[in-house]
Amino acid sequence: MDKTTAGNFLATDFPGKKEYDRWLGSNYIDDKTKAELTDIAKRGGRDEIISRFAVPPVFGTAGLRQLMGAGISRLNVYTVKLVTKSLAKVIKDSGNKASGVVIAYDSRNNSRLFAEKAAAVLADEGIKAYLFESLRPTPELSFAVIFLGCAAGINITASHNPKEYNGYKVYWSDGAQVSTEHASKITDEMKNHDILNIKEENFISAVKSGGIKIISGEVDGEYVSKVLDCGINKDALKKHGDSLELVYTPLHGAGHMLVPLVLARAGVSNLHVVPSQRTPDGNFPTVTSPNPENKECFYESEKYISANNLKTDVILATDPDGDRLGVAVKNGGGAFIPLTGNQIGAILIDYIIKARKAAGILPSNACAIRSVVSSELFDKICRANGVTPVTVLTGFKYIGEKINEYQSTGEHSFIFGYEESQGFLSGTYARDKDAVAASLLVSEAAAYYKSRGKTLFESLSDIYSLYGRHDEVTLSVDIKATLPMEAMAEKMEYLRKNPLSSLAGRTVTESGDFLSGELLDISSGKITKTTLPKTNMLLYKAKDISVIFRPSGTEPKVKAYIRAAGKDKTETLLLLDSIKKQVITLFAD
Repeated sequence: MDKTTAGNFLATDFPGKKEYDRWLGSNYIDDKTKAELTDIAKRGGRDEIISRFAVPPVFGTAGLRQLMGAGISRLNVYTVKLVTKSLAKVIKDSGNKASGVVIAYDSRNNSRLFAEKAAAVLADEGIKAYLFESLRPTPELSFAVIFLGCAAGINITASHNPKEYNGYKVYWSDGAQVSTEHASKITDEMKNHDILNIKEENFISAVKSGGIKIISGEVDGEYVSKVLDCGINKDALKKHGDSLELVYTPLHGAGHMLVPLVLARAGVSNLHVVPSQRTPDGNFPTVTSPNPENKECFYESEKYISANNLKTDVILATDPDGDRLGVAVKNGGGAFIPLTGNQIGAILIDYIIKARKAAGILPSNACAIRSVVSSELFDKICRANGVTPVTVLTGFKYIGEKINEYQSTGEHSFIFGYEESQGFLSGTYARDKDAVAASLLVSEAAAYYKSRGKTLFESLSDIYSLYGRHDEVTLSVDIKATLPMEAMAEKMEYLRKNPLSSLAGRTVTESGDFLSGELLDISSGKITKTTLPKTNMLLYKAKDISVIFRPSGTEPKVKAYIRAAGKDKTETLLLLDSIKKQVITLFAD
């Protein structure tokens, strides 16, 4: 685009244009950001300006998770400072200012910068910031909030998203991600501040004065001790750890800080860390997306195993912030297959119950918690073994809320919680999923079964033989639009007004609208209330199959969680494939 055309383009008025102009003319904006803004205009990016400046940032269910770049709808030092200023006000209103805030970050580009900016704003607000000296896994941040007795915690991470993203997650004093109530307060408070006028203290000066405290080993040691306590049959690794060969990849992230250390202390002496993915790198050069749910995340591990003629039993993979765990195991033919989060969850709850029973430490009031979109196989395993299964909304903070509730009431003793998106927790030392502890438990289970001549794959087959075949697939539908979050809301409202009548050719027998909190039995017309908090989610069930639609709280995408049970894998996969095609057609433009 030439200068004349660009000038005509900027002369018109459209959503976001005034805020764009304000940024471009502000002395508060740094030169690098101004150059980026100018480049947008040179390229004639009218839609890009709208997408960056028309809609203010909203603190969603998991905080902020956005593309990095200039604009109020992108993650940058200005949006980080704005949300930190707003969080500081919410903390002050809670009367817990003196307790301070602990801050962690992962290996993503700009994570350290954003963490320092957040600490500097807190220092200016008179709230002490505890900043980790280098990247740490997310679960250690959750633990640190509790351990240090802080008012809140901040984690700079976009979890498993592609390299272009980063995020800002907030934890409250209980170590769990902030509640919907606190998230709303932060969003409301963000409207009261000018993003181009947020003060911060000089970082170096704040460190010298004590307004910012750099932390490391004093928290690491306590956290590692708690993770090691998650082991149940500790002799399994101590006696058989040398015969178990594991390959681990941190996918260029924070997991490498502690996973090898924990496994070594537990008794694993034959652990190989994939060299090409060992070093932290926010560009994630060996993968398209550093999500251990994706098969490609295991390619480098398999290449490494083949090149070195290793006799590996299990491959472990953690995402960049070390809260999600991926596992690949050998099938009957000797090939590695990645397990789904539901399969890992089934293996772990089955093993935890067995190990606790054998050790005589399974509480009589034991409970295990899953998210509503996770596999119902989990419930079957629990009920068959005298453990109460509990279902919560998607989001690990809801599992954290239940842990807090049961610790207060004594109604249940928590032994395990999981989400199908490969998040697992087996202790009460934290309130978020923990891939470090999950790595330990998977390794312990693998050692236990290997000592009995079985693989993890065979242990899963035994579970299916006992409880029936269950398979699931999660379909993520990206919403493409200039204002994608609004378009996503419209898609969900359309589906709410035009409910599905069949799934894979089978008549829908039950539907649920979790926004109204109602479940409908189609044949009888009977309506019952759900036991879950109201949320924007839709459920449809037919014989042995179901689908749940849930829009993301931070990204323009709708997830469809599809579940099927049947006599064998062939049947379940055919059902899943049929429903997948139905969903894709439903959301096609």
